[in-house]
Amino acid sequence: MKVFCSFSGGKDSMLALYYGLKKYKKVDYLFTMLSEDCIHSRAHGLPKSLLEKQAQSIGIRLITKCSSWKEYENNFLSFLDEYVKGGVGIFGDIDLQEHLDWVENVCSKKDVEVFEPLWLKKRKDVVNEFLSLGFKAKIIAVKKDLGIEKYLGKDLTFDLADEFEKIGIDACGENGEFHTFVYDGPIFKHPVDFKVKGTVQKERNIVLELE
Repeated sequence: MKVFCSFSGGKDSMLALYYGLKKYKKVDYLFTMLSEDCIHSRAHGLPKSLLEKQAQSIGIRLITKCSSWKEYENNFLSFLDEYVKGGVGIFGDIDLQEHLDWVENVCSKKDVEVFEPLWLKKRKDVVNEFLSLGFKAKIIAVKKDLGIEKYLGKDLTFDLADEFEKIGIDACGENGEFHTFVYDGPIFKHPVDFKVKGTVQKERNIVLELE
Protein backbone atom coordinates (compact mmCIF):
# COMPACT_ATOMS: atom_id res chain seq x y z
CA MET A 1 0.00 0.00 0.00
CA LYS A 2 1.45 3.34 -1.09
CA VAL A 3 1.16 6.41 1.12
CA PHE A 4 1.56 10.02 -0.04
CA CYS A 5 1.30 13.45 1.52
CA SER A 6 -0.24 16.41 -0.29
CA PHE A 7 2.67 18.76 0.26
CA SER A 8 2.83 22.56 0.11
CA GLY A 9 6.11 22.99 2.00
CA GLY A 10 4.21 24.99 4.65
CA LYS A 11 3.45 24.32 8.29
CA ASP A 12 0.08 22.55 8.03
CA SER A 13 1.13 19.97 5.45
CA MET A 14 4.40 19.45 7.35
CA LEU A 15 2.59 18.76 10.62
CA ALA A 16 0.20 16.41 8.81
CA LEU A 17 3.21 14.62 7.32
CA TYR A 18 4.71 14.27 10.80
CA TYR A 19 1.54 12.52 12.02
CA GLY A 20 1.34 10.43 8.86
CA LEU A 21 4.84 9.11 9.48
CA LYS A 22 3.85 8.27 13.06
CA LYS A 23 0.71 6.42 11.95
CA TYR A 24 1.91 4.58 8.85
CA LYS A 25 5.64 4.29 9.69
CA LYS A 26 6.44 5.38 6.12
CA VAL A 27 5.41 7.85 3.45
CA ASP A 28 6.35 6.96 -0.12
CA TYR A 29 5.76 10.27 -1.86
CA LEU A 30 5.34 13.98 -1.30
CA PHE A 31 3.07 15.40 -4.00
CA THR A 32 3.06 19.07 -4.99
CA MET A 33 1.10 20.68 -7.79
CA LEU A 34 3.13 23.34 -9.59
CA SER A 35 1.74 26.25 -11.58
CA GLU A 36 1.92 26.25 -15.38
CA ASP A 37 5.49 27.55 -15.33
CA CYS A 38 6.57 24.28 -13.64
CA ILE A 39 8.86 26.40 -11.43
CA HIS A 40 6.69 27.42 -8.46
CA SER A 41 4.15 25.57 -6.33
CA ARG A 42 0.54 26.23 -7.28
CA ALA A 43 -0.60 27.07 -3.74
CA HIS A 44 2.20 29.02 -2.06
CA GLY A 45 4.52 30.03 -4.89
CA LEU A 46 7.52 28.16 -3.49
CA PRO A 47 10.30 27.39 -6.00
CA LYS A 48 10.44 23.73 -7.00
CA SER A 49 14.14 23.74 -6.08
CA LEU A 50 13.30 24.44 -2.42
CA LEU A 51 10.57 21.79 -2.34
CA GLU A 52 13.21 19.37 -3.61
CA LYS A 53 15.59 20.45 -0.84
CA GLN A 54 12.86 19.86 1.76
CA ALA A 55 12.13 16.41 0.33
CA GLN A 56 15.81 15.52 0.26
CA SER A 57 16.31 16.49 3.91
CA ILE A 58 13.17 14.62 4.96
CA GLY A 59 14.16 11.63 2.84
CA ILE A 60 10.95 11.19 0.83
CA ARG A 61 10.61 11.28 -2.95
CA LEU A 62 8.94 14.41 -4.33
CA ILE A 63 6.49 14.05 -7.23
CA THR A 64 5.26 17.18 -9.02
CA LYS A 65 2.82 17.99 -11.79
CA CYS A 66 2.30 21.31 -13.57
CA SER A 67 -1.26 22.56 -13.83
CA SER A 68 -3.66 25.45 -14.23
CA TRP A 69 -6.42 25.75 -11.63
CA LYS A 70 -8.85 24.61 -14.33
CA GLU A 71 -7.03 21.30 -14.84
CA TYR A 72 -6.04 20.86 -11.18
CA GLU A 73 -8.48 18.05 -10.38
CA ASN A 74 -7.71 16.08 -13.55
CA ASN A 75 -3.98 16.29 -12.86
CA PHE A 76 -4.49 15.29 -9.24
CA LEU A 77 -6.49 12.26 -10.35
CA SER A 78 -3.73 11.40 -12.82
CA PHE A 79 -1.19 11.40 -9.99
CA LEU A 80 -3.39 9.21 -7.80
CA ASP A 81 -3.96 6.76 -10.62
CA GLU A 82 -0.26 6.45 -11.41
CA TYR A 83 1.23 6.32 -7.92
CA VAL A 84 -1.21 5.60 -5.07
CA LYS A 85 -4.38 3.97 -6.37
CA GLY A 86 -5.85 1.98 -3.47
CA GLY A 87 -3.42 3.61 -1.03
CA VAL A 88 -3.53 6.47 1.48
CA GLY A 89 -3.38 10.25 1.16
CA ILE A 90 -2.32 12.56 4.01
CA PHE A 91 -3.72 16.10 4.02
CA GLY A 92 -3.30 19.12 6.29
CA ASP A 93 -6.82 20.57 6.30
CA ILE A 94 -8.01 22.02 9.60
CA ASP A 95 -11.63 23.13 9.38
CA LEU A 96 -12.54 24.32 5.88
CA GLN A 97 -15.33 21.92 4.94
CA GLU A 98 -15.12 22.59 1.18
CA HIS A 99 -11.46 21.48 1.23
CA LEU A 100 -12.31 18.24 3.01
CA ASP A 101 -15.24 17.58 0.66
CA TRP A 102 -12.99 18.02 -2.39
CA VAL A 103 -10.27 15.77 -0.99
CA GLU A 104 -12.69 12.97 -0.08
CA ASN A 105 -14.49 13.19 -3.41
CA VAL A 106 -11.34 13.09 -5.54
CA CYS A 107 -9.60 10.38 -3.50
CA SER A 108 -12.68 8.16 -3.53
CA LYS A 109 -12.46 8.00 -7.33
CA LYS A 110 -9.13 6.16 -7.05
CA ASP A 111 -9.94 4.19 -3.88
CA VAL A 112 -7.50 6.28 -1.84
CA GLU A 113 -8.09 6.45 1.93
CA VAL A 114 -7.94 9.98 3.38
CA PHE A 115 -6.01 10.77 6.58
CA GLU A 116 -6.64 14.27 7.98
CA PRO A 117 -4.76 14.41 11.32
CA LEU A 118 -5.37 18.14 11.92
CA TRP A 119 -9.08 18.09 11.19
CA LEU A 120 -11.17 20.14 13.67
CA LYS A 121 -8.23 20.98 15.92
CA LYS A 122 -8.28 24.56 17.17
CA ARG A 123 -6.23 26.70 14.81
CA LYS A 124 -4.08 28.17 17.59
CA ASP A 125 -3.45 24.65 18.92
CA VAL A 126 -2.13 23.61 15.49
CA VAL A 127 0.41 26.45 15.55
CA ASN A 128 1.45 25.72 19.13
CA GLU A 129 1.81 22.01 18.40
CA PHE A 130 3.90 22.70 15.30
CA LEU A 131 6.25 24.99 17.21
CA SER A 132 6.41 22.78 20.31
CA LEU A 133 7.62 19.88 18.19
CA GLY A 134 10.59 21.99 17.10
CA PHE A 135 9.61 22.86 13.53
CA LYS A 136 10.93 26.14 12.14
CA ALA A 137 9.04 28.12 9.51
CA LYS A 138 9.49 31.46 7.80
CA ILE A 139 6.61 33.68 6.68
CA ILE A 140 7.00 33.90 2.90
CA ALA A 141 3.74 35.53 1.78
CA VAL A 142 1.16 37.92 3.22
CA LYS A 143 -2.13 39.24 1.87
CA LYS A 144 -1.73 42.69 0.35
CA ASP A 145 -4.76 44.35 1.90
CA LEU A 146 -4.00 43.52 5.56
CA GLY A 147 -1.08 45.87 6.15
CA ILE A 148 1.13 43.14 7.59
CA GLU A 149 4.08 43.39 5.17
CA LYS A 150 6.46 43.92 8.10
CA TYR A 151 6.05 40.26 9.05
CA LEU A 152 7.45 39.00 5.75
CA GLY A 153 10.65 37.06 6.35
CA LYS A 154 10.05 36.60 10.07
CA ASP A 155 10.07 33.19 11.68
CA LEU A 156 6.75 31.96 13.04
CA THR A 157 6.96 31.93 16.85
CA PHE A 158 4.60 31.63 19.81
CA ASP A 159 4.88 35.39 20.37
CA LEU A 160 4.18 36.16 16.73
CA ALA A 161 1.09 33.92 16.74
CA ASP A 162 -0.15 35.83 19.81
CA GLU A 163 0.59 39.14 18.07
CA PHE A 164 -1.36 38.08 14.99
CA GLU A 165 -4.39 37.31 17.12
CA LYS A 166 -4.19 40.69 18.85
CA ILE A 167 -4.38 42.50 15.49
CA GLY A 168 -7.20 40.30 14.19
CA ILE A 169 -5.13 37.91 12.04
CA ASP A 170 -5.78 34.18 12.35
CA ALA A 171 -2.81 32.62 14.16
CA CYS A 172 -2.75 29.77 11.64
CA GLY A 173 -3.27 31.93 8.55
CA GLU A 174 -6.06 29.55 7.60
CA ASN A 175 -7.92 32.30 5.75
CA GLY A 176 -4.92 32.95 3.51
CA GLU A 177 -3.54 35.84 5.60
CA PHE A 178 -0.02 34.41 5.34
CA HIS A 179 1.91 31.39 4.09
CA THR A 180 4.99 29.70 5.50
CA PHE A 181 8.04 27.77 4.36
CA VAL A 182 9.29 25.08 6.78
CA TYR A 183 13.06 24.78 6.75
CA ASP A 184 13.84 22.59 9.78
CA GLY A 185 12.23 20.27 12.29
CA PRO A 186 12.13 16.81 13.87
CA ILE A 187 11.67 14.97 10.55
CA PHE A 188 14.52 16.84 8.80
CA LYS A 189 18.01 15.36 8.59
CA HIS A 190 19.42 18.89 8.31
CA PRO A 191 18.06 22.45 7.89
CA VAL A 192 17.21 23.53 4.35
CA ASP A 193 19.67 26.07 3.01
CA PHE A 194 17.98 29.02 1.29
CA LYS A 195 18.42 32.72 0.53
CA VAL A 196 15.97 35.62 0.29
CA LYS A 197 16.42 37.52 -2.99
CA GLY A 198 13.70 40.12 -2.53
CA THR A 199 9.92 40.55 -2.69
CA VAL A 200 7.41 40.19 -5.53
CA GLN A 201 3.95 41.75 -5.85
CA LYS A 202 1.37 39.15 -6.85
CA GLU A 203 -2.33 39.65 -7.54
CA ARG A 204 -3.35 39.16 -3.90
CA ASN A 205 -0.12 38.63 -1.99
CA ILE A 206 3.31 40.07 -1.38
CA VAL A 207 5.74 37.16 -1.66
CA LEU A 208 9.36 36.62 -0.73
CA GLU A 209 11.59 35.50 -3.59
CA LEU A 210 13.56 32.54 -2.28
CA GLU A 211 16.33 30.46 -3.78
